[in-house]
Amino acid sequence: MSQEIEKVNCLIIGSGPAGYTAAIYAARANMKPVLYQGLEPGGQLMQTTEVENYPGYPKGVQGPQMMEDFKAQAERVEADIRWGYATKVDFSGEPPYKVWIDETKEIHAESVILSTGATAKWLGLESENRLKSGGVSACAVCDGFFYRNQEVAIVGAGDTACEEALYLAKLCSQVHMFIRSDKMRASKIMQERVLANEKIKVYWNTSTEEVLGEKVVEGVRAINTKTNEKFKLKITGFFVAIGHQPQSQLFKEYITCDEEGYVITQAGSTKTNVPGVFASGDLQDKHYRQAVTAAGSGCMAALDAERYLSAKGII
Repeated sequence: MSQEIEKVNCLIIGSGPAGYTAAIYAARANMKPVLYQGLEPGGQLMQTTEVENYPGYPKGVQGPQMMEDFKAQAERVEADIRWGYATKVDFSGEPPYKVWIDETKEIHAESVILSTGATAKWLGLESENRLKSGGVSACAVCDGFFYRNQEVAIVGAGDTACEEALYLAKLCSQVHMFIRSDKMRASKIMQERVLANEKIKVYWNTSTEEVLGEKVVEGVRAINTKTNEKFKLKITGFFVAIGHQPQSQLFKEYITCDEEGYVITQAGSTKTNVPGVFASGDLQDKHYRQAVTAAGSGCMAALDAERYLSAKGII
């Protein structure tokens, strides 16, 4: 059986703030973009409850509703938003590049915008998963505000965990920081800042056994792995800062990534090492990881793709 083949000027792989914003700008530039939403339409924001730090929503907005708004705006300017996910790509040779959707449809694209994002790494606890909308978070900058003057816990030992613990310490009355070994992986300066902060209490050789609470976080049960002593803490927020996994596995054969898997883009642009392939959002951003910065890079990717296609006389 021969596969169906479709030719497009601009293919956007992945949704979320970056993908939908790229679709809006590409559609308004008459690029006739086609966007495939991926396995998690809307990205990480679909797991987020209240968003209060995105401009234009003065009363705040639920993450899933914000993504519906982004999608509706993209469709209003006639971007072609579709269900489906990319299962294989071929970025070798000259464009058009080949992308297979759901293993059944073949797309030949003159330009490609990668917006597949990154997913937070979790501990894998049932209670952690159950309480993701009730006080468990992987982003202190996103959600720390809701725990002002309250006690929280954070798990992690790297620079990101230290940064988030220090951020939470500015807002919360007490930050309990669980380190799973007897040392941190963070840089020396970050370790010094954490250990010098009176609001941060560090627990060495400590693993989380369970996040406590039925519908919202009410506490945490942890264990000291050296002494086997178990203890409980009363907290209202539980933050996991053990890293993120960029969704770049599909492209790594062709696209240059760093050691963590984040796509490397040229400074000041969204251009990858493959001409006509651009990367936006958390797929290439390990530092900020905010909806507003992802949306900004989606805009950049569409503008970069527009200039690329214009220079080739395609649009």
